[in-house]
Amino acid sequence: APRRGEIWWADVPFEDEPGSKDRPCLVVSVRGRTARVAKITSRHHVELPGVVPLPAGTVDDAAGRQSYLETRELRHVPLSAFRRRAGSLDPREMKSLKLS
Repeated sequence: APRRGEIWWADVPFEDEPGSKDRPCLVVSVRGRTARVAKITSRHHVELPGVVPLPAGTVDDAAGRQSYLETRELRHVPLSAFRRRAGSLDPREMKSLKLS
């Protein structure tokens, strides 16, 4: 089961429209059968507030590609939507994000 600080591929709902996308995400918290996640993208959005560059290769299949964590829009995802674990953040990195 997903745990705080882990990166998983999951079916993450869109923010402002119906539907979802299979994408990597960082597990922020787990309560019951739902997890709060921050989505991870490969698009460069560093100029936007709340976008944090992750070390290259943080997502296991990114083959050294840079990934970005979007911390401003946390999503709720049912645990049944999590597909496979793809890595984790170091506890110090997780703490520095100040996500709860």
